[in-house]
Amino acid sequence: MGETGETAGKLGELAGRAGKWLSLSAAGDRHTAAVVMDRFDRIAWRDTYEQSAGLRELDEELNARHDYTADLLTDVFLAAYKVSPRLRERAEMDPSRLANHQAVTSLMESLEFAELRRETAGDPYAAAMAVLAQAAALRRMLERSRDAQEQAEQSERAQQDAEGAATAVVEALQRAAEDASEDGTVQVPAADAVQQAIEAAQVAEAAAQQAAQAAAQALAAAAPGVRTAARQAVVKAAEAVREEAALMRAWGMGPGELERMPFDQRARLAERLRTGRLAQWAELIGRFRQMAAGERARKVENATGELVGVTLGNDLSRVIPSELAGLGVPELRAVFAARYAAGELMLYESQGEQTTGRGAIIACVDTSHSMYMEGPGGVTREAWAKACALALLDQARHAGRDFVGILFSSADKIQVFRFPADRPTDVYGVLDFAETFLGGGTSYQRPLTVASDLLAEEFNDAARERGDIVMITDDECGVTEEWTRGWNDAKHRLGFRVFGMAIGAPGAAEAGSVLEALCDNLRAIEDLTDVHAAADLFRVI
Repeated sequence: MGETGETAGKLGELAGRAGKWLSLSAAGDRHTAAVVMDRFDRIAWRDTYEQSAGLRELDEELNARHDYTADLLTDVFLAAYKVSPRLRERAEMDPSRLANHQAVTSLMESLEFAELRRETAGDPYAAAMAVLAQAAALRRMLERSRDAQEQAEQSERAQQDAEGAATAVVEALQRAAEDASEDGTVQVPAADAVQQAIEAAQVAEAAAQQAAQAAAQALAAAAPGVRTAARQAVVKAAEAVREEAALMRAWGMGPGELERMPFDQRARLAERLRTGRLAQWAELIGRFRQMAAGERARKVENATGELVGVTLGNDLSRVIPSELAGLGVPELRAVFAARYAAGELMLYESQGEQTTGRGAIIACVDTSHSMYMEGPGGVTREAWAKACALALLDQARHAGRDFVGILFSSADKIQVFRFPADRPTDVYGVLDFAETFLGGGTSYQRPLTVASDLLAEEFNDAARERGDIVMITDDECGVTEEWTRGWNDAKHRLGFRVFGMAIGAPGAAEAGSVLEALCDNLRAIEDLTDVHAAADLFRVI
């Protein structure tokens, strides 16, 4: 052959032999994301990543040791965030991302994943928190997949070589077509070039298949370890997200309010709740609020003739049990008789009567040194008092009433936190109220004077009367006769009620005590783990 004009065949025959490589060269790009995403998903991830220093630090750490970790973090986030996450088929994935695909598949197939998604779906903050909670397990999965990842990258390079060889076949065929005669005859050099390209493509394809098989075997070998790490990751993430959600609920913040909160603000709030003075008592606060909500539901589910509240009077048929209990104590019988004569016994109120509570609910919380003492179960008196006060805040919100928290100790130590009914609850104000501890001794006069002055101000400004004051203390202290006269005058004029909680201090609740004289209704709280000791308070306020 040579310049004699001999031919190697027809163009059609060459195209038939090269047809396989034509389709390979036209193969589309493979995907680098295991979870199918749309434009909005990308925006959600990008915005969350930019706002979360934790995600950026984790990405930087993982990327220093492993490849394609940014894609992995994106997949893990979207698996938790998307309402209906869908995984791509393995065949759609870029070989270099098969280890990522295996890791995400293991996460999503774990039984605990559905439980995790109940807290994270649609909530980018919770989904980001889930990613961070899985950080240790993600490190383990990446380490266990290291050999598989190396094999996958080799497979990717071999596949790229095979695709390049297929492209060379197409290019050789195109040149042959350009040089072919009108009847499709191809000269020897061009035909030989096509044949050589086909043979090179066959070798490259075999190498790619061998590399893909090795990668698949490496992934299969890593799979048990990855599945174990994935299950541990999901369990830990679900626990972390669930604990934070419970913590937020304990402090009165629902999912809707949290989802509207900017990411960085929510992160700072969560950190403060986890590390604040009363963080360890979040469970107690949550139980108090749940109990109060239950009692409130019993109170408001009215039927004709049903009792709905408490009022003052002398109708013995409607006297509440805590008042009747006084008859069993000889020293309290005279007090009962005096209240009966004055028409000041606490009575159940029937539906249709005027609602007694119209004015503000004011919680006066003792924060003297002794309130720091622990009771049964390791609960401090302060924690019980603050949990009760926060439940009273909920009570006020539900009834559309103002709430005031007054922290007091010595006569010169007092702090007032106001939460008007017509404004959204300031969560940081609530936290300041819960975390503030004054220390010192105990004085009744100053906080009760402030409370009555606030009720007088409310009466003068809005003509609202019949407020409720709840005095929570663990101590007994004296008051002057002059102050007592002024107090009784204010109480009669404004019509407010006073409830007393004597925490771990039996003497303060005894007949003849100062606290007993100041309060319309007084109870002793001994078991600080029992939130139901204050249950009837939330039925009558």
